Amino acid sequence: MARHDKGAGPWLVLGLPIALGLAWITQGTGVVGNDHERNIHIPDELTMPLQVQAAYNGEQIFFRYRWPAERAHVYHDMLRFEDGEWIRHGNSRAGPDPDGTYEDRVAMLVDDGGVPDFGRYGGYVTVGDRMRFFSDSASPADVTAHPHLGERLGHSDVRKYLPGTRTDQHDWRSVVDADVLATQREAGYFLDLWHWRAGRSNPIGASDDQWIGEYRNSDAGSGPYTTNWDADNNRPLWMLDPEQTGQRALRWEDVTSGQVDFDGLYYLSEANRTDFDPDHDWQNGDVIPRRLLRDPAGSRGDIAVHGQARWEDGHWDVTLVRDMDTRSPLDDKAFRDQGVYDIAIAVYRNATGSRWHYVSHPHSLGLGRHADIQAQRIDGDAPDWSDDWLEMTLFYPGQVDWPLLVSRAHAGAEDIAAGTPVRPRHSEKQLALYGVEREFNDAITSRWWMTLAAGLIAMLGVTLALLPAFRPTRRGDRS
Repeated sequence: MARHDKGAGPWLVLGLPIALGLAWITQGTGVVGNDHERNIHIPDELTMPLQVQAAYNGEQIFFRYRWPAERAHVYHDMLRFEDGEWIRHGNSRAGPDPDGTYEDRVAMLVDDGGVPDFGRYGGYVTVGDRMRFFSDSASPADVTAHPHLGERLGHSDVRKYLPGTRTDQHDWRSVVDADVLATQREAGYFLDLWHWRAGRSNPIGASDDQWIGEYRNSDAGSGPYTTNWDADNNRPLWMLDPEQTGQRALRWEDVTSGQVDFDGLYYLSEANRTDFDPDHDWQNGDVIPRRLLRDPAGSRGDIAVHGQARWEDGHWDVTLVRDMDTRSPLDDKAFRDQGVYDIAIAVYRNATGSRWHYVSHPHSLGLGRHADIQAQRIDGDAPDWSDDWLEMTLFYPGQVDWPLLVSRAHAGAEDIAAGTPVRPRHSEKQLALYGVEREFNDAITSRWWMTLAAGLIAMLGVTLALLPAFRPTRRGDRS
């Protein structure tokens, strides 16, 4: 008679189900949804369309951008009076502002060949180590204490910068010496940044003019806005001039309604302001913009709105104009007939700011030469825009930075080292999905290790459960 081995029963009954249960529990990607405390917010749409045109007349160059937006967000950084206090709305945050008080924007990076990697990888080259609003962003205290970024420039966060401005791509602190930075800039190792804002520049027909080197810097001069805040008294410095406008403030219900009268009053500027009156009988819901618009000056004021930039029929239509050569070679890239340039464009919509935007692949721009975008040569000072649009697809980039892309953790690092461009290898949808994956990298990695451990436990359970069946039996046990 065969011997009945009771050892296998308990293992099969208890060990195997437990092991398989652990394996089932740990399956999945680990993506658990938005986490604003870790600066994670995934947009509903990962890609969006953008139409672009360009024209030039030998003296000026024009860029036209058109993109869809459910509504126009023109209010930015507002002060609302409530129970005796002025409360700020519309500062940078993860994802869209709940009140809609964050402006729409379009930004364009331009290069003339001075930053070779930009033409191959676009804005990725500007996303360095521990950028602001990343889950692992550098602490304000560390940046403030940095001898160059903090003590010299007065910054408290890490913003866009170029790889060559650091000695170590994995350490934002490793800024090269100041004399090297100056030499790089003189050699053209910087990106020109055109930056149009629906709230902080458009109402006065202006755009901001900046450049990217070791930081996102502003051109020389003064920008199109300043801060309307009296820190000593916790109240605005200025209000609307009632003699000119018939009112001292806006109303909160109008600001949050989603409706904009572009010919009406929705901003505070040097032309319609007066000193704040603390003795006025302010009412709950009174709103004063925290930004005062002013005419930009110097190199920072080189870019203007051509015509009127408006939102209409579900689309923004924005045209910017600038001298082809601003005579500011340390701030701007000069455009010349027969020249070819690289550009990359970003759009901010749906009341989002900071890194919650959509970006493009790098594209070439030709003035009289073949390129992705061929600028129309015109006579006079107003393009007729008879040429076709370039249809772009923009994508959400997520938390993908340059240190990651050139590291062993990225399978394409060898292609980058070989100078292989990103655009022929990856579609916008692929890059958006990769960006989302990076948002949840920690959770995905943790869940992967848990799944691996559970799988090993399951294998061990099966082995222990079946082991008694394979034990050798004595001859006397056989019947």
